Amino acid sequence: MANDIMVNKQDSIFESIKKTNEFGSDIWFARNLSEVLDYTKWANFEKVIKKAMIACETSGNEVSDHFAEVGKMINLPKGANREINDFVLSRYACYLIIQEADPRKEVVALGKTYFAIQTRKQELQEQFDQLSEDKKRLAIRNELKNHNKQLADAAKDAGVETNTDYAAFQNYGYMGLYGGLKATDIHARKGLKKSYKILDYMGSTELAANLFRATQTEEKLKRESIKGKTKANKIHYDIGHKVRQTIKEIGGTMPENLPTPEKSVKKIAKEVQKQLEDDKDF
Repeated sequence: MANDIMVNKQDSIFESIKKTNEFGSDIWFARNLSEVLDYTKWANFEKVIKKAMIACETSGNEVSDHFAEVGKMINLPKGANREINDFVLSRYACYLIIQEADPRKEVVALGKTYFAIQTRKQELQEQFDQLSEDKKRLAIRNELKNHNKQLADAAKDAGVETNTDYAAFQNYGYMGLYGGLKATDIHARKGLKKSYKILDYMGSTELAANLFRATQTEEKLKRESIKGKTKANKIHYDIGHKVRQTIKEIGGTMPENLPTPEKSVKKIAKEVQKQLEDDKDF
């Protein structure tokens, strides 16, 4: 419980001053960050920024990509204005600044945890973006496999107990996401053999939609302590439907209309494993 409070505190502090630039990237203004970190004198915080910029350059990164100096107008008494300097900071820049900040401040310790976690998340996202479509499918399918187990546990706690109950529960989720189609309908639409699993023949985009459906349903069942399979089925349908609505709102392709890959995820996994073994022998 104490750890949860700590995470919530660090998130609320640093999330509250986060902005988004025209490219959709997260940014922070140095003046705002200095206030959160309890620096009463801007000159002292500028020294921390300069150290962070040196660390950025030393690590081989382009300083201007992470630290952009800008001017900002502030209001003075009697209607006067004055321009002060500020910096637009990337997440990585904030991370470096936190490393150089006064370690005696409790808020600095919170910042180290927050920006370390967020920076790692960004690194993982960038690594994922560089994967081929096949490897993206494999990664999401494995993630979905794990979350489906957790979803099954949450559904069981809600009252979805038998295999028949769970099959119906899963169909409600699919019907919400696929515009009324059940698992057997999706299977037939994809033209798959009887023994094939539909999740093994989905592209990364379709898998991602199903992953979001599964994770959000699991969380809602647990968070609201849902009891009764009828309620659990409705929640699964509603969340699937909301995911579908979101896809529609952003102009995406409905999952049932996405192309079916020729290669199964199982085959991709075997190919990856063989490659690893070949590399090891080499």
